[in-house]
Amino acid sequence: MEIFVMEKTFVILKPDCIKQNLVGTILSLFADKNFKICASKMVHLSEDLLKVHYAHVANYPFFPEIVSFMRSQPVLLLALQGEGVIKGTRDLLGPTDSTSAPKGTIRGDYGTNKMENIAHASDSAESAREELQRFFSEDEIFDL
Repeated sequence: MEIFVMEKTFVILKPDCIKQNLVGTILSLFADKNFKICASKMVHLSEDLLKVHYAHVANYPFFPEIVSFMRSQPVLLLALQGEGVIKGTRDLLGPTDSTSAPKGTIRGDYGTNKMENIAHASDSAESAREELQRFFSEDEIFDL
């Protein structure tokens, strides 16, 4: 039996999510899992911020495509809170590559490919902390 603790995670609803008008649908799926939004804001991401966020792939030839895609529309930044929210959010999203994500997952139902996959979500408690600090100030995140 898994024991979950109350935790927070970071999510970006990507440009394809915004363009397809899926924000309400995706937020409702998070709510169905009893994950609470404890911070949110819609922004245009800067190239400098994207270089930091995607530093692990910044030297790859496809990096300019990622930057172009992530700057093509505003995105919705979210901090979610709940028991097991990091793993639960990742499970709900499904695999990064939408073409291999099973139906019934967000990416399997709404994503197009590895980049246009509706959302980014932190993959660990450490990355959640780093990403929340990167995208939100301390006074923008609430405990609910």
